[in-house]
Amino acid sequence: MTEITIGILASFGAIFVLLAAVGLIRMPDTYLRISVTTKAATLGIGLLLVAAAVFFKDLSITTKVLAIILFILLTAPVSAHLIGRTSYFSGVKLWKDSVLDDLEGKYDKSSHKLKSGIEEFPEEKPDQIAED
Repeated sequence: MTEITIGILASFGAIFVLLAAVGLIRMPDTYLRISVTTKAATLGIGLLLVAAAVFFKDLSITTKVLAIILFILLTAPVSAHLIGRTSYFSGVKLWKDSVLDDLEGKYDKSSHKLKSGIEEFPEEKPDQIAED
């Protein structure tokens, strides 16, 4: 039964890593490539590591595998976000068929500041405060 579990986990892991590689080639722009590779590769590597932990049945190896999986789950989305943000700010164009650009008009290229979507309160003038 253990061999079947290992085989299933390793097979699904390899399939997800393969899908990440295919997505890297097939996706039309940087942002979609980042999304596909981060999600599919993280899941694939996690499944392969779980298969290794089940195969070795050792507490020290299982602990290391869980630490690696936790590290990947914490760092992959953050690094993908930073790569995407840097790509956008450096001028990498979106795919021509992209429907929505959430950051359009919110980034000032001269000051490198990003405006939030929340409207800021207008500053009150000192003479208005004194009248109230």
